[in-house]
Amino acid sequence: MKRIRKAVLPVAGLGTRFLPATKSVPKEMLTVVDKPIIQYVVDEALQAGIEHLVFVTGRNKHVIEDYFDIHFELEQTLRERSKKAEITLLAEQLPKAGTVSFTRQQEPLGLGHAVWCAREIIGDEPFALLLPDMIMKDDKGGCMKGMIELYGQSGGNVIAVEECEPDLAHRYGIVGVGNTIGEGFRITSMVEKPAKGTAPSNFFINGRYILQPEIFKILETQERGAGNEIQLTDGMVKLLKDQDFAGYHFRGTTYDCGAKDGFILANVAFALERADIRPSVEEGFRTLLNSLK
Repeated sequence: MKRIRKAVLPVAGLGTRFLPATKSVPKEMLTVVDKPIIQYVVDEALQAGIEHLVFVTGRNKHVIEDYFDIHFELEQTLRERSKKAEITLLAEQLPKAGTVSFTRQQEPLGLGHAVWCAREIIGDEPFALLLPDMIMKDDKGGCMKGMIELYGQSGGNVIAVEECEPDLAHRYGIVGVGNTIGEGFRITSMVEKPAKGTAPSNFFINGRYILQPEIFKILETQERGAGNEIQLTDGMVKLLKDQDFAGYHFRGTTYDCGAKDGFILANVAFALERADIRPSVEEGFRTLLNSLK
């Protein structure tokens, strides 16, 4: 069984739900407390043992490339001002040379197409896929770490799933539940946004995947689906006919930072974890909530 060494992060989206902010700032670079959203996702991948990050970018996403590079002028200024803590922080966030690649998705043809654009860098090996809108929070070392542990037991493909209220299943990509395996189960089926009352379960796909390289051949000829885009779920449904899929039951909290409410909740949650700012933030929230009563 091949190790999971590489991860794909599709960051080519336009971020229209956050206009006008995303007119000049990529949505992945919006900050949760004092780190860009993308940094939380990268941290999760690295904590899981990922060795190489593959960013699928689009126009006006050069800021992401610059962020994961050395900023000579800034570091020189920090040294001149003896800002040792800040210099150390920047060094810790900087990926090692040769461990980050960038490839371009020239047209916004959907998630499936974005994944396919990474095929030459990934090559013939299984890989992780992390949607950069989603920040995962748990006390077990991260969603992807748990997925890789399950992959060691199940092989094949692994999708992270969470439970939703059954009457909300029509909003999500839903999986069918088979036999238990480790911290999850065998997936028997997948359906994107099933009609009300037809969902095979209430387990929805939450934005983390481990996929075998055969998905690239499928996506290469995949017809456009919902939204006139090449849908990853459609490709996985085809791959399910020939390969096993397991669902990793993620029991932490997921913040959808591609939506305004999820982004705000993520800021609140991570701010309250910070000892340096929690007292003032907590007091500020209490004052604000009392004023709204």
